[in-house]
Amino acid sequence: MQSFISILREVRDPRDINARHPVGTILFLTLAATLCGAKSCVEVADFVEGRAEELSAIVDLPYGAPSHDTFSRLFRLLDPAELAKAFTAFMTALRAELGLGSARGVVAIDGKSLRRGYEKGRNFLPPLMVSVWDSQTRLAIAQRRAQDGNEVAATLDLLHGLVLKGCTVTADALHCHPAMAEAVLNAKADYALGLKANNGPLYAEAERLFAQAGADVLSLATEEKAHGRIERRRASVLPAPPAARALLPGLKALGRIEAERIGANGKSDTATRYIALSRKFTPTKMAEVVRAHWSIENQLHWILDVVFDEDDARTRKDYGPENLAVIRRLAQNILRMHPSNHSISGKMRRALWSKEYFFSLFTHLR
Repeated sequence: MQSFISILREVRDPRDINARHPVGTILFLTLAATLCGAKSCVEVADFVEGRAEELSAIVDLPYGAPSHDTFSRLFRLLDPAELAKAFTAFMTALRAELGLGSARGVVAIDGKSLRRGYEKGRNFLPPLMVSVWDSQTRLAIAQRRAQDGNEVAATLDLLHGLVLKGCTVTADALHCHPAMAEAVLNAKADYALGLKANNGPLYAEAERLFAQAGADVLSLATEEKAHGRIERRRASVLPAPPAARALLPGLKALGRIEAERIGANGKSDTATRYIALSRKFTPTKMAEVVRAHWSIENQLHWILDVVFDEDDARTRKDYGPENLAVIRRLAQNILRMHPSNHSISGKMRRALWSKEYFFSLFTHLR
């Protein structure tokens, strides 16, 4: 545990030199409280006050438990770049302890709004966090706030600092543009980018290509039945024609997924999606890649909203919203990697109830 705490101690403290509680201590206490279900600075302070004796065995608390104002002030002032750097170092150490190495499979990128974290008078523009998700290990490996909601710029900045060699990077249609394609290729990775009419010329080429091919295209058809619904999908891949390749660097193929959903009431909904590919995958492989992308919604964003109540987080001032969002993602990673079979919320409850279980969240990493 101390090796991970030492990483947090490397974060530069933005407060005056007379601050009583070191920044590493505040960060660890916040992480510990979040692992046990705390969802605000007030709840973090209450948790630390109630567990001060056992927490003081891990970090020094010569002045007792910090107040909720102390926690709030630090997260409002703390440079997000400092915390992001600590997050990366923490995850590198965690993956090394577990023998995971760098990401190898599908790496999904998507943005998520902190819906109630907006500044006064700016409820129309809540903070937007861009996350990079390793779908194979189900871990968030990086994140950054999109300044002024510019998800594209934040994503490009994130890609420059990641090791993605051999991965397949997926993202929605917002990121289907030359700068994104070049950034992924420069990282020695492949891309599978959603394609919609916002990239008009390439979208038109995809429609024309599949219209010309008609039924003479190799495809994979699947059908799933669950919860009274029937979902049918057909995945197809064709080599990109020269006119399409000129529109996106590294483009090798275009994919299409035709989906039909029949609800319990018998009503049918259909949708057709196109994907820009830097490698000509088989239909089966493309379907797997696209399905893996959606794990960022189902296994990260959903957990953050339902278990960590991120959408209801009311921290709004300065850097507070994004810094606490990083702590939540770090807590999610630690809980997910614990070997017990309990759910994320179940692990949080057990960490709160049992000191031994709480310590095991860290000691199993050795």
